[in-house]
Amino acid sequence: MTAPKAAYEQIKQAALGYPGAEFAVILGDHQVVRVKDKVFLWIGDDDGGCSFGIRLPHSQDAATALPFVEPMAYGMAKWGWVGASFKKGQDVPMKMVLEWVDESYRKVAPKKLVAQLDGGGTKAAPASAKKPAAAKAAKKKARR
Repeated sequence: MTAPKAAYEQIKQAALGYPGAEFAVILGDHQVVRVKDKVFLWIGDDDGGCSFGIRLPHSQDAATALPFVEPMAYGMAKWGWVGASFKKGQDVPMKMVLEWVDESYRKVAPKKLVAQLDGGGTKAAPASAKKPAAAKAAKKKARR
């Protein structure tokens, strides 16, 4: 577990480590980390605490069951956005939070950038997907 002030910096730096990620201040005073102008992390720190908003398409329900998480306002919750806040002196479960940041980035970022996280998109296709391509190649070769 990590103190909120230190967690703020760790979360921000982890988010900025993703391909194409950039820090910005939008809507006057909201700190965000975004990719291709799409926000995947809202983050803030004040009075020794920290808060953040992330998009969790897969784990939103589990996250909102936690006492420090709630659905984000302004209708954002229907798109999977949740907000978490920690006051000075509370512990931040960093492993879980960083997994959430990863989930949010993967939802928002272009597939090309997400592929960089997964080994550059060089994952082997399933055997069933390879067979049709191999059959087509064999037919083309036979025609020549």
